[in-house]
Amino acid sequence: MSKFLLLAIVFAAVWWLAKGFRRKGAAGEPTAAAPERMVNCEHCGVYLPQSEAVRDGERFFCNDEHRRLAG
Repeated sequence: MSKFLLLAIVFAAVWWLAKGFRRKGAAGEPTAAAPERMVNCEHCGVYLPQSEAVRDGERFFCNDEHRRLAG
């Protein structure tokens, strides 16, 4: 009976450890987002992500005021 109990404990420990390693491996390192293109303001020259820039044709600005001042 003690051999069966010992075998059950060992089996449970191995299963518990394997389950923990699978869960840790699945989460892993978070994947980094793709880098975003940086553009510079035509008025002041500051660099900013394209998604945050104000676009005027092919030119980019950091805000509407600089777009207006560039004419």
